[in-house]
Amino acid sequence: MSEIDPTDHALATIASILEHPEPVLVVRDAETETAAADEDSVVDEHPVADEHPVVEEQPLVPEHTDADGYSKVGPGPMVAIRLKWTVHRGDDGQYYVHETIGEQSAPVISGPMTSDAAVHFVDTHEDEAHRRFELLRSEIAGRSSLAEFERKGEA
Repeated sequence: MSEIDPTDHALATIASILEHPEPVLVVRDAETETAAADEDSVVDEHPVADEHPVVEEQPLVPEHTDADGYSKVGPGPMVAIRLKWTVHRGDDGQYYVHETIGEQSAPVISGPMTSDAAVHFVDTHEDEAHRRFELLRSEIAGRSSLAEFERKGEA
């Protein structure tokens, strides 16, 4: 029977966590909140085992009620070439999307459009950028494995 490397086990655990992330939960203890609100009350330092704290689920990304300030960042290994889309409300009440490459570039402005159209524009362009980035990355990975294959003289 072969011995299992502990590193393999740790890597498998990390991979399974990354594949199935747990939702973010906020745990609130009702006793602590009421004790903080009423300083004159006596706080029981040992809560009864039958009592459970209140758990509220919160989304990983907060919902945006107003499109002004809505922003997404494209993929990429370097900030200097990373795309960013940000929605701004104009003086006319319409929405405009500012698209920049890196932090110092002048924005390319798209609009005017409605609030929903601006958010959809940002989401669509960000999704497309991620799709194209993954396609490019897989193409590069394919070429590097082919080059390794040829370098070994197996081609």
